[in-house]
Amino acid sequence: MEKVSENRCFDGRQLQFTHRSAVLNCEMRFGIYLPPQAEVRNVPVLYWLSGLTCTDENFTHKAGAQRVAAELGMAIVMPDTSPRGEGVPDDPDGAYDFGLGAGFYVNATETPWSEHYKMYDYVVKELPELIEAEFPVTDKRAISGHSMGGHGAIILALNNPDRYTSISAFSPICNPMDCPWGEKALGNYLGADKAAWAKHDASYLVRHADKQLPLLVDQGLADNFLVEQLKPEALEAAAAESGYALKLRRHEGYDHSYFFISSFIEEHLRFHAKYLG
Repeated sequence: MEKVSENRCFDGRQLQFTHRSAVLNCEMRFGIYLPPQAEVRNVPVLYWLSGLTCTDENFTHKAGAQRVAAELGMAIVMPDTSPRGEGVPDDPDGAYDFGLGAGFYVNATETPWSEHYKMYDYVVKELPELIEAEFPVTDKRAISGHSMGGHGAIILALNNPDRYTSISAFSPICNPMDCPWGEKALGNYLGADKAAWAKHDASYLVRHADKQLPLLVDQGLADNFLVEQLKPEALEAAAAESGYALKLRRHEGYDHSYFFISSFIEEHLRFHAKYLG
């Protein structure tokens, strides 16, 4: 593991590292914010998953989360959104919604994606093992994300409810089995059989969850992806059908940008802090 950068931030430390991922078979980069409390004790961790076209740096630079994380004594880990580097395949047409920057937090089974695109195992297993071995953190984990990353946060936590205390999401892709982004990504990564897609669909998982985790979702009503791609009404209907205690908040005038995230990130961090302890 190699340190790329380190900066003081609200009496804590904002760091960036690269490491060789055995799961993804490439070099990966992640950011981590360590609050001042980490100087004297181990602290719990929020994992943040970013969306399409993003890297580990978007949340670090734009969300404004470090001040509140410092107050709460919470580390934040920010992985990249896909494998990258020499030999990692990209969308053959160079589209933004598949390939590099668009790992969708699944384990690909189809060629040529299956050699590298295993973001599910990377986020759930490999990265936490590294973080918990190398940094002053506990094994108490929460997870959050935006757009494709909101989809990732929900599906990873609901498939692994004993690994996380709580889930939140901004503008998540709620029903990828029935939207263009999801159909393209899941079809290419997992194949044509939609039965293999179900465990990667937040609405399906909420409808069939064996264990409920606290789940907060914020959605802007001026989001240009709202109707075609995000479909929060599918998640809401699934929760109503199954009795899942979803808290879904809709906000007039907010779009899909980091201005939306920065406006409500404090509430999300305080939400997770209640369950991280």
